[in-house]
Amino acid sequence: MEDGEISCSWSLPRWRAYVAAAVLCYINLLNYMNWFIIAGVLLDIQKVFHISDSNAGLLQTVFIGCLLLSAPVFGYLGDRHSRKATLSFGILLWSGAGLSGSFISPQYSWLFFLSRGAVGTGTASYSTIAPTVLADLFVKDQRTRVLAIFYIFIPVGSGLGYVLGSAVTKLTGSWRWALRIMPCLEAVALILLILLVPDPPRGAAEKQGEVSVQALRSSWCEDIRYLGRNWSFVWSTLGVTAMAFVTGALGFWAPKFLFEARVVHGLQLPCFQEPCSSWDSLIFGALTVVTGIIGVILGAEAARRYKKVNPRAEPLICASSLLATAPCLYLALILAPTTLVASYVFLALGELLLSCNWAVVADILLSVVVPRCRGTAEALQITVGHILGDAGSPYLTGLISSALRARRPDSYLQHFLSLQQSFLCCAFAIVLGGGCFLLTALHLEGDQAWAQQHGTGTLDSKDVDSKDRESQGLLSGTSASTEVS
Repeated sequence: MEDGEISCSWSLPRWRAYVAAAVLCYINLLNYMNWFIIAGVLLDIQKVFHISDSNAGLLQTVFIGCLLLSAPVFGYLGDRHSRKATLSFGILLWSGAGLSGSFISPQYSWLFFLSRGAVGTGTASYSTIAPTVLADLFVKDQRTRVLAIFYIFIPVGSGLGYVLGSAVTKLTGSWRWALRIMPCLEAVALILLILLVPDPPRGAAEKQGEVSVQALRSSWCEDIRYLGRNWSFVWSTLGVTAMAFVTGALGFWAPKFLFEARVVHGLQLPCFQEPCSSWDSLIFGALTVVTGIIGVILGAEAARRYKKVNPRAEPLICASSLLATAPCLYLALILAPTTLVASYVFLALGELLLSCNWAVVADILLSVVVPRCRGTAEALQITVGHILGDAGSPYLTGLISSALRARRPDSYLQHFLSLQQSFLCCAFAIVLGGGCFLLTALHLEGDQAWAQQHGTGTLDSKDVDSKDRESQGLLSGTSASTEVS
């Protein structure tokens, strides 16, 4: 093959693009239901497998750990091979592993941990690749709106995971049936993916039907080097990491925290055998769904409108919402022993503000990274976010709770206070995330201009050096801003 570029024509009817987006949104819903369906039945799983808080947190850590280890592999495959085939493999893997986990007996608890790891590996393919497909189907304001709808299904799927797990447990008397229903929905998703979702050329939307493809690709190491020098990507990834830390701990432990709060207030009896009360999972799931839908729409629309007057709108909105989330989360935790209603109100406000960022952070990544590196960029952001974020936060929270509990009298109130205080590190983490997005705003315009100008390939070493100089010029006002999709 000769060095140079090959131009090829590619187009897709608009209705086909929207149908494909709808299918991808449906699969994203199932993806995040899988993330949190275990949290909705956590008390029952702890009773069946006889596991402590620290080991229960390890369930989510194994899930996220396998996800982050496989994300770079799927990112590499997604940038160089068929994205549809990779997504299909991921769906088959996570649905099969989830189904098998429902048949594991109590004496083989390690197999249950292993099945959750396999589910995490399968979901990594979708979290890494699906946003890049949408980025190649839509551009500019259309992309922002479609990504907003796509990322609505993070909180909606998370909330429905709690609801499905607790509701099915209540109806059947066994948490295992919740894991057996999901593969039926995922089989439908796989069929729809194969029949209705195309695999557009990388950068197709930006080229509006005329796609420029270089015959010689950059290496994975060159892609990583480019992303490491892209400061908007670096700082926004650290901001996403702080978000992941908080959502991981909150999503896993909040239903149990709310259950124990009701026990402390005398509204609920302690759980000594399964099935445990599922009302707290249902309430928290409903809160997550409602605040998620409202928050994602508000964040995306605010970013779309504010960008017209301030090109740095997206990271500034993320920073503001995270800095406002911190006091809400702190008050929700502190007020829980005295007034449960106020705790719910501040928890809902915190979730609402946190949800404002999901679509916006995805748009930041897609706007500052050249199309051919987006799969790798998504994978790297997922990997870093999970390694430093929700891979360890559920386990860390459970570990701190168990350590505090060991030093205190054996009472339900002290158990609850131990879990409450282990949550306080989340408020500090979310403030750090807000600071990272403020730093993202300093570099955003320069990196966006560079990604738009060099949208057909990855930078070499000389390009990276000149990029740094150009970014400084843009930030100091010596170069005109460029509108980026």
